[in-house]
Amino acid sequence: MPGGAGETYDVVVVGAGVVGCAIARALARYPLRVALVEAADDVGEGSSKANTAILHTGFDASPGTLEAGLVRAGHRLLTGYAAEAGIPVEPVGALLVAWDETQRAALPGLAAKAARNGHHATRIIDAAELRRREPHLGPGALGALAVPGESLVCPWSTTLAYATQAVRSGVRLLLGCRVTGIAPRPGAPHRLTTTRGPLTARFLVNACGLHADRFDALLGVRDFAVTPRRGQLLVYDKPARSLVRHILLPVPGPLGKGVLVAPTVYGNVLLGPTAEDLDDRAATGTTADGLAGLRERGARIVPALLDEEVTAAYAGLRAATGREDYRCAARPDRRYVTVGGIRSTGLSASLALAEHVLGLLAECGLRTGPERPLAPVRMPNLGEAFPRPYRDAAAIARDPAFGTVVCPCEHVTLGEVRAALASDLPPAGLGGLRRRTRAGAGRCQGGHCRPALRALSEEYGKGAGTR
Repeated sequence: MPGGAGETYDVVVVGAGVVGCAIARALARYPLRVALVEAADDVGEGSSKANTAILHTGFDASPGTLEAGLVRAGHRLLTGYAAEAGIPVEPVGALLVAWDETQRAALPGLAAKAARNGHHATRIIDAAELRRREPHLGPGALGALAVPGESLVCPWSTTLAYATQAVRSGVRLLLGCRVTGIAPRPGAPHRLTTTRGPLTARFLVNACGLHADRFDALLGVRDFAVTPRRGQLLVYDKPARSLVRHILLPVPGPLGKGVLVAPTVYGNVLLGPTAEDLDDRAATGTTADGLAGLRERGARIVPALLDEEVTAAYAGLRAATGREDYRCAARPDRRYVTVGGIRSTGLSASLALAEHVLGLLAECGLRTGPERPLAPVRMPNLGEAFPRPYRDAAAIARDPAFGTVVCPCEHVTLGEVRAALASDLPPAGLGGLRRRTRAGAGRCQGGHCRPALRALSEEYGKGAGTR
């Protein structure tokens, strides 16, 4: 273990998803010894890599909840941070579509709910205006609630930006480091047993996502139980993008926001997710029934979508806890903070959640010291609506490798791949390389470029581990 068994960290954050990385970045603003610990071999390997890639306003959160306030604040913070860090965001807005009279009757209540959440710009539109806005919508839609501000975002770049900025600012990132035990030491620093050796922490943050309740149990805390809720999604190829102008949402059901149709910043269209409560916290496979159900729902929302090519199907798991709110708590007697129950809105709320956790750590007795500037970060653009290297004559003139395409489906260049492999947080495999460059994420899903990408990884890759 880097630093030796005798080194004591001021704060250890366990879990390097988007929320854990945001917390580590927030702590990096202060002269603290901070470690970010992750069981997987890359950041963002859990729920953070398999979501609907939407930056939510929080218009439909339960008013008065912690989630409602943090999503609203997080939307503002992440919108500003994305512009600063080069994370692609497209403010396309959302339409909450009513398909029957019961749903249409619910729209005024949803608008009032949005107003209670501080979102006063929603507007109910009739069927004619809805059809003008979305000409490819299926027949029978009666109207919609228009929600400006709902945006598309790149979840991969967001997590990587947080982690990169944290590491550049002095946070120690420990990958492949699963915590297996915590020795009870009243009044003394936490002693963690990990698969890479012991760790000592004065303060401890649980950002373990699907495993937050199990990590709590290591300290004798049993406040909630996580139920993994699987969401399966279909990804349609680039030609489908012209069929959808907004994020098309259904009227919410008891298991969440329901099946949506939405563009992505990568130029594709998403259909999903399903909502299936499971027992298996690793059940990220898709099912024939789940995908067939999605296609049936998609046929009603945008019928022409089913004529387009599907490039990928995937599933993610959200951490449901039986309560429609986050499960964040400070335990000063243990110098311990739990950040649990962060469901589908965790990406949107991430920066606000990090600030909230700083407050909880202060309740536990952490004294941060004076604030200092973070190391700057600027992410490579993965958004299709923004300049990309293969079309950038100036970038190609500086380095011809940015004009050499190695992934034809996604137009990813040799320069982008080399830069990712030599970055502060290089990928540990082709999946991580895909999230950093889009290489292998297109129509052939790496069938054409995988051999070249493997060769480049072996030539230029630094591998994962400790940073």
